[in-house]
Amino acid sequence: MGVSVARIRVLVVDDHRIFAESLAAALAAEPDVDVSAAGSGPAALRCLERAAAEGRRYDVMLVDAELGILPTGGARTVSVAVADGNAPVDGISLVAGVRSGQPTIRTVVLAEKDDPRRAAMALQAGASGWVAKDCSLQRLLTVIRGVLRDETHLPAALLTGVLRELTAARKHRTESEQLVESLTPREREVLRCMVAGLGRKAVAERLFLSPHTVRTHMQNVLGKLGVHSTLAAVALARRAGVGPAPLAGDVVERGGQLA
Repeated sequence: MGVSVARIRVLVVDDHRIFAESLAAALAAEPDVDVSAAGSGPAALRCLERAAAEGRRYDVMLVDAELGILPTGGARTVSVAVADGNAPVDGISLVAGVRSGQPTIRTVVLAEKDDPRRAAMALQAGASGWVAKDCSLQRLLTVIRGVLRDETHLPAALLTGVLRELTAARKHRTESEQLVESLTPREREVLRCMVAGLGRKAVAERLFLSPHTVRTHMQNVLGKLGVHSTLAAVALARRAGVGPAPLAGDVVERGGQLA
């Protein structure tokens, strides 16, 4: 009787179909690898959800660093938390969403070029590795098996740049934390509601305040944080580690728009 081999379930996520299918075929030739491919972030999320429901979760997800980014350099991204239908999801957001929803899955980002900033963002989002797309199959397999042992894989040429980016990110986080600490308890409540995507009316209903009072609190929050928009305030809050207010009850923001 033959000895059973532990299988590694891999999901390749890349919107370049030829590359995704070629890589999947190469990995499938390995005796211990089962592989599937998805051509977009939403498709990947559906694959992950279906596999989890069937009790056969993926072990490793390989994600294109440029997933969901237009050729012109403009982003067509949305947060994984609000993605639905066929709404595009960028690679870093996908990594973060999977890390939050299915933390046992290890993610590796596949990149066409060295980019210390995006590599640092990927690691912060929860990726376990950053690998060049043109690396050898054996190198990729080494990384796949390595991340399953909780190793972090990063090209040596990127190490200095990534460390610099991570150090700068920590500095920005500290500065953001200090700004958030300048808020009153009520202003912090309002900020958490803003992070949750609630507009002025929804915040007023949730906190039992008048829309006028909420407007004043929001203006104070923006002023103390030194920003000029709700989106900028939310970005700063996230850097400072401020989470969204839990969405309880039936308070919903009509149309999903930020105030």
